[in-house]
Amino acid sequence: MKVRRLRLLSRVASVALALFVAGAATNTRAQQIVPGSMDVRWNPGAPDCKTDTQPPLQVHQYEPQTYILRQNLCLSPEGNFLFLLIGDQKALLIDTGAIADAAKMPVAKTVLGLLPQRGDAKLPLLVVHTHSHTDHRDGDVQFAGLPGVQVAPFDVDGVKKFFNLPAWPEGQAQIDLGGRTVDVIPSPGHNRAHVVYYDERTGLLLTGDFFLPGRLLVEDKMADLASAARVIDFVKTRPVTWVLGTHVEVNQNWQLYDLGASYHPDEHVLQLTKDDLLTLPATLAAFNGFYATAGHFTVMDQNRVLGALAITALVVILCVIWGLWRLWRRMRRKPAVSA
Repeated sequence: MKVRRLRLLSRVASVALALFVAGAATNTRAQQIVPGSMDVRWNPGAPDCKTDTQPPLQVHQYEPQTYILRQNLCLSPEGNFLFLLIGDQKALLIDTGAIADAAKMPVAKTVLGLLPQRGDAKLPLLVVHTHSHTDHRDGDVQFAGLPGVQVAPFDVDGVKKFFNLPAWPEGQAQIDLGGRTVDVIPSPGHNRAHVVYYDERTGLLLTGDFFLPGRLLVEDKMADLASAARVIDFVKTRPVTWVLGTHVEVNQNWQLYDLGASYHPDEHVLQLTKDDLLTLPATLAAFNGFYATAGHFTVMDQNRVLGALAITALVVILCVIWGLWRLWRRMRRKPAVSA
């Protein structure tokens, strides 16, 4: 009996020690988080873009080694957000935005201007993507061939190979920037090649189009549900300061702006919380595969909705043509009035 009690006490002590160590590790990680500021009013675009005087890129310094860039809504109604994370040995740019023309949208020039000098050259830069949609990678061409710059692939096979994720979408990867580590979590569902990034320095979870204040566009519901579970499991034991997507498509009352709107008056803040993210599985579970609203969020299958709109537009056009043809025939049959 004594031996059993000793064994039981030993097991309890081991569990308690493990919980204490885990708690201490979590607290240490939380204490190491570098605070930043989201005290920024993003440029809202303009009701008449011909009179717009806002810069093509708005730059916000979140903290000394982290920048958030927002593309001008008048130049691209997507209004993409880009993220620049600077380490001791390398910098990381997440997404390059929706415009290739450097004269119109100087992404590369702006980013390189923010990098610290290392001797005779700028700090090396790695360019990655949240996913393969063109509005997140059209600016890649501005970085092509630049010294000290590496542009990662954006297709599924390229992402798997670059981040060494052979069991995609399972597994995780890390990017070492020197004194700063960024985790890479596969998150297909909005797009087959989608990934989410977690910055251990700031506690920022960068979710691309997977989760944002706006339309949650779902390409594959089951993949999206699995990704939601994967991302939430990842952040369970980690501090999350803010969840930052790459678009804002709603006002402060969570009302959607029209698709393609170049003016966002009274725009909602970019930052969401960890608690917001935890609602995602229930939001996706309520999705009917076409269009649904759950809480603040609107979930839709973009391809199906656009297909339905195209069919509706075609039906309307055919009805107009048929009506005009009927009217023309009636006019032809109307007898001429004699003098």
